Amino acid sequence: MGQPPADAGDSSRVRELYERAVADYGNALKRLTRAYEADADRRRDVLQEIHMALWESLARFDGRSALGTWVYRVAHNTATSICIRRKSARVHLVSLEDSALPTASIDRERNLDERQVMERLLGLIQRLRPLDRQVMLLYLEDIDARTIGEIVGLSAANVATKIHRVKKVLVQQFREGVGDE
Repeated sequence: MGQPPADAGDSSRVRELYERAVADYGNALKRLTRAYEADADRRRDVLQEIHMALWESLARFDGRSALGTWVYRVAHNTATSICIRRKSARVHLVSLEDSALPTASIDRERNLDERQVMERLLGLIQRLRPLDRQVMLLYLEDIDARTIGEIVGLSAANVATKIHRVKKVLVQQFREGVGDE
């Protein structure tokens, strides 16, 4: 059925884990939601759902994996579930105003070019299948193949192969102007 009610010790443990997770991974969760959802209002909803799922899941966290692995797995599973529920096959490009890229730069033109490239890349990543999107977003967060594998349920070798293949597809689509429509 359900889990027995948590005692006060469990509650404070969950609160401590949650506070540590938010402190350590809060910015990464915001970047993750930006990659899953371009619309600012929906993005806030996705982030809220991730935080709720994370809070609820931490009572089951047993330390067999790193806290970061747990956080990313919960976040990606939650975001993927939301995207699947919406069954949104449309491409949503992130606007310049919503971009988290730095705005202060000596060379503003170069900065604008970089932002446009990142927006195009993000648009292409949003078109990927959920598992490929998860892997690439984690890769862009500088997470190693072994940890990505733990999060998405693949071996490190499969993750490395998937990254290599998806990068080739993204480069090809980028060069062909896919997503520029």
